[in-house]
Amino acid sequence: MTRSRSTNFKLAFVITLGATFFAAAPPMSIAADSVPTGQVQLGQTIVEPAYNYLDGRPTYLLTPMNAPEKANSHAVSPLYIIVYPTDVAGVIGTVNCQHQPLDNCPDHGPAIAGLAQAMVPGVYKSGAVWGHDHILAAHPAPPSAGGDFNVAWLPVVVLFTNPAAASSHIKTITELNAAIAAGQVIQVPLPAATFNGSAVAAAAYDRGTPVPSAPPLP
Repeated sequence: MTRSRSTNFKLAFVITLGATFFAAAPPMSIAADSVPTGQVQLGQTIVEPAYNYLDGRPTYLLTPMNAPEKANSHAVSPLYIIVYPTDVAGVIGTVNCQHQPLDNCPDHGPAIAGLAQAMVPGVYKSGAVWGHDHILAAHPAPPSAGGDFNVAWLPVVVLFTNPAAASSHIKTITELNAAIAAGQVIQVPLPAATFNGSAVAAAAYDRGTPVPSAPPLP
């Protein structure tokens, strides 16, 4: 049976919460930096902003709607989802997917925010998730160059362990690895939410139509 990425995210959210407890606005930009934010629909695909984790440059992730996932487990790349609390909004600025005041990545933003609040409530208080960024190995990114590019993506939610650490805007794998080594973040892989997608140029995003936003729940 074919599952949409939205269904996969919700399933992974439920699975992760269980494991934890038992062990319509268009994309927004801040004028100062004009950072793109929010999902757009282009034909039968969804396109959203991201960062190339090798150099921190903007890229875009295109996902076919309702595409089945049949990837080989050895051909899956991590898609890191860095979640920021509202406390650091003034430092971080616009993120790829805003959760406040409305969620402009409605097929996964509310579930990601709920996961953050459930797992690290001291950092992500109720109603206080600012949003998240995506960082990934954009094509071409061969292992020889430090990349890990594949068509299938495994979402890995990255949560800060304390409010002070969240003031660091992570855009590269080097910065993420440093935060991991310092104990400033935890990683929550969501294998049930693995999906197919590809890194594309800004032109694809610019041609898309903003998807309707969702209330910032939970």
